[in-house]
Amino acid sequence: MRGRSITVLLVLTVGALLAGGAAHLLGAATAAQAIWAGGTAVALLPAIWWVVETVREGRLGVDAIAVLALGGSLAVGEYFAGAVIGVMLATGRALDEYALRRARRDLTALYERAPRTARRYRGGADGAFSGPVETVPVDRVRRGDPLLVPSGEIVPVDGVVREGTALLDESALSGESVPVERVAGEAVRSGVINAGAPFDIVATGTAEESTYAAVVRLAEQTETDSAPVVRIADRYAAAFLPATLLLAGAAWLLSGDPVRAVAVLVVATPCPLLLAAPAAIAAGLSRAARYGVVAKGGGALETLGHARTLVLDKTGTLTSGRPQVVDVVPVPGRDPDEVLALAAAVDQVSSHVLAHAIVHAAAERGLTLGRPYGVHEEPGTGTEGMVGEHAVRVGKARGVREGWERAQRARAALDGAMTVFVTVDGDTAGVILLRDAVRADAPRTLRRLRRAGIERVVMLTGDRADVAESVATVLNVDRVLAERPPAAKVAAVREEAAQAVTVMVGDGINDAPALAAAQVGVAMGARGSAAAAGAAEVVLTGDRIDRLADAMDVARRSRRIAVQSAAAGMALSIAAMAAAAAGLLPPAAGALLQEAIDVAVILNALRALHPAKGTGTKVDEPTEEMLRAFEHEHLTLRPPLELLREVADRLGADPPDAVLPQLRQVRRFLVDDLLPHERAEEQRLYPAVGRLLGGAEVTATMSRAHAEIERLVGRLGRHLEAAEDTGLRPERLDDLRACLYGLHAVLLLHFAQEEEAYFSLAGQPGQDASHA
Repeated sequence: MRGRSITVLLVLTVGALLAGGAAHLLGAATAAQAIWAGGTAVALLPAIWWVVETVREGRLGVDAIAVLALGGSLAVGEYFAGAVIGVMLATGRALDEYALRRARRDLTALYERAPRTARRYRGGADGAFSGPVETVPVDRVRRGDPLLVPSGEIVPVDGVVREGTALLDESALSGESVPVERVAGEAVRSGVINAGAPFDIVATGTAEESTYAAVVRLAEQTETDSAPVVRIADRYAAAFLPATLLLAGAAWLLSGDPVRAVAVLVVATPCPLLLAAPAAIAAGLSRAARYGVVAKGGGALETLGHARTLVLDKTGTLTSGRPQVVDVVPVPGRDPDEVLALAAAVDQVSSHVLAHAIVHAAAERGLTLGRPYGVHEEPGTGTEGMVGEHAVRVGKARGVREGWERAQRARAALDGAMTVFVTVDGDTAGVILLRDAVRADAPRTLRRLRRAGIERVVMLTGDRADVAESVATVLNVDRVLAERPPAAKVAAVREEAAQAVTVMVGDGINDAPALAAAQVGVAMGARGSAAAAGAAEVVLTGDRIDRLADAMDVARRSRRIAVQSAAAGMALSIAAMAAAAAGLLPPAAGALLQEAIDVAVILNALRALHPAKGTGTKVDEPTEEMLRAFEHEHLTLRPPLELLREVADRLGADPPDAVLPQLRQVRRFLVDDLLPHERAEEQRLYPAVGRLLGGAEVTATMSRAHAEIERLVGRLGRHLEAAEDTGLRPERLDDLRACLYGLHAVLLLHFAQEEEAYFSLAGQPGQDASHA
């Protein structure tokens, strides 16, 4: 309705200006003046209403200057100037409405596609995945309900894949155009589309608790918050009103000509100040939404832009958030599969990333999971519930078997693994060891954030100090705070926030209070909890932490454009006011000049809608496809790398005849699979990356690694050829073992370096993020 009334006002004022101009050209001067006067009066009425609205809000805005200019033009007979001012006001309001509409478009798309219904198996109260399926309102879904997600439909609530593989289109949230697979035990989030065959999920929360609902609430709140730069513009505009009135009065008093006062009022109408800042910030919100970043209004976006301290949770934020179960160690007398099955049964209804890993591991082993009830999750401590007749608790150690638990923690420390202890009926039943790799894009993202203005990076986690330190060493963070429960996390964030503007990034339920304590809380929404998303001012809807760097680039650029537009427009307006006060600029010419100034600065503000280079690296489409292809090959080649270490461990311990077949298998893998991959990188990928990053020198060290890999594979081949003739002789074992260990270490390091330095460039919106 508001947009329609502004359109009508624009049509009437422009029509009056053009009709009056036509009459004037035809020699009907009196008719022209009457038409222009009518156009001025049409604009005066809504302008008066806008002033009344601001007075009701307890302030007197600069719309009052427009009212005085329009009224003054009518009073002194400067009807053409009044008509131009009317067009100027209508044009400014229409441009502002267009900018806001463009800004809301990407955000509106998020909540317009929110799921409304769900397909639940009838008899869902007992968790059965059989029988007829009924369509129910999504708000009737409860945690633990069995749901069917048909092909092409939106996942209604957060859940866990029950069995099989789900193919999901997450492009509307994360910007990733390639569908992703989620296997049994993995989490899926509401709002994504089933791009494959129908699959079943177990709901891990209600619609209100789901992550997508929190994102929708955040999107709706973007219209209710204004940015600091916009509020500053309002204050400057309020101070501008009395200054304008004084100058207009002085010009009239000193010259005795009221037309000079009207001329000052005409060019003083501060549309640049009123419209440029909101337009730029609103455009920034739209641009951020295209990157998969939803901000709670302009205030959150702008504060993000001048943050100086970054506090990051570890699991799911700095690490991949996809930890893998590496071992299940039961206490004497317990079976490892029994321990894993009980833990996974309780964790089926938990949204924690470690819970998803445990459920996934149980599904891979084909374990049957009981249905839990009475489940309670205590953030930062663990989850407990009943499975059959047993009370099961999964989380931190309870000190029941202190010696055994201490020994398991020591073993985990050596392996850099995380520990999840399982307690059954009050007694420790076992421990599950998990390892979570550092995100490949994390080091590059932290470097980008430092270039964007972050001066201090703090890692905050509830994990053990040794695990946290191993991650911090890779990422070069400034401070590590480990073994912190939720209350201590809040205290740490408040301490940092007292020193500088602080951003806190997290994804779990236990991160929610800390997110609320920071000036800007950022939630990883892809697999994060709804509580975290609800407490945050910014949500990253995808599973890429580099989107945070993109958001900071957008925030800084939007604020810079807003200040630039408003300052340039006001400087030109002040110069025009001085000329008008001196009698050098009559009202009609002043109105035309002010109209040109307004249009120019508002169009400049709309530049924030368009992408900029920022701190990212622009990647062309063919190179990005190549990066993704080689990254996929890494995923295939990584698992067999462990065979090198396993065979090296067996050398000297097992009979030579037993080890020789595995050595042949290792060599076949290296010659048939690994070396062709490395040579293809050298011939195709490295030249492309060199052009992208500035020359062949950036890939020189990686090429040297390729040469070392070739050398070690050749050495291994010569050992194997000798073994075929004479067997594995004892004097050759040490060198052969060193060769295998060396290859394993070099390849792991080389893969990690390529993934961090090159593959993390894929999908970076240093280029136009409209793909997202």
